[in-house]
Amino acid sequence: MILKNLSNIVFFLCFTISLSAQTNLRNLGIPYASFTQNYKPLAVCENTRLEAQLNQKLKQNPKWKKLIQQKKMSVALVDMSNLKNTRFAEVNGDRMMYAASLPKIAILLAAVDAIDKGELKETAAVKKDMQLMIAKSNNQASTRMIDRLGYHKIANVLTNPRYNLYDQSNGGGLWVGKRYAAGGKKNPDPLQGLSHAATASQVAKFYYMMAYGKLVSPKRSEQMMQIMVNPKLHHKFVNTLEKIAPKAKLFRKSGSWSVFHSDSIMVWGPKRQYILVALVEDADGEQIIRQIAKTVDRLVGKKKTL
Repeated sequence: MILKNLSNIVFFLCFTISLSAQTNLRNLGIPYASFTQNYKPLAVCENTRLEAQLNQKLKQNPKWKKLIQQKKMSVALVDMSNLKNTRFAEVNGDRMMYAASLPKIAILLAAVDAIDKGELKETAAVKKDMQLMIAKSNNQASTRMIDRLGYHKIANVLTNPRYNLYDQSNGGGLWVGKRYAAGGKKNPDPLQGLSHAATASQVAKFYYMMAYGKLVSPKRSEQMMQIMVNPKLHHKFVNTLEKIAPKAKLFRKSGSWSVFHSDSIMVWGPKRQYILVALVEDADGEQIIRQIAKTVDRLVGKKKTL
């Protein structure tokens, strides 16, 4: 009887802890997809109907159509409004482009992986730099993180078959091969020789795996989401979404340099749950990305609350 009662107590404590973890996540506005059994690889979720709709909507704009044809614009979309039927669509999704600060999410992943394996000590300075690198896109903090990790570590995490966030056989993907500073050695990507690169599809996969707790571990994925929530820079996607979805939680990283503009975001709110990535090579890229957010939100937003 004592053993039975003890077993019941242990079960109750485990259940309470599990429930508490989910409740805390929900209170923070963090997606709770990681507590479901609906995960499947993003490639399996590709939806031809959604892809056709996305293509049509984007190409209604003559300038965007031309950019798409020139492969100077790529978009990836993951509709997570129904977790039992996640839908993935892309336009030039495997086209690798210069992405400026957006690949700092790759540094974050490598850092969290190193911390989890005991390769990097999670000091106050490291935690501060990870926050600055993502929330404010601070170049000095990003460079310090690169120097702590090294290019070899970052590349190993990105090419790890567990993630395949950089895949030479499929267009490349996320890559960090240069410090966000003037000097220092470089490690350009093997395909195009880019220093800070991304494909829309691989960035979308990063967010998708993170939402389901598949990057390093559920605990580390949650840590990354907490760093990425509530962005401090209010431009591009954020500028638009703060107006049309003020109650949604935004998890985000963007980048801009010269004519290269990029943005990536996971939107989680009462009437919209989706991941959106856009890479644009054009002087008007900032405004184009704002308009892409509006166009896509009309396509997959305003769904019934989960």
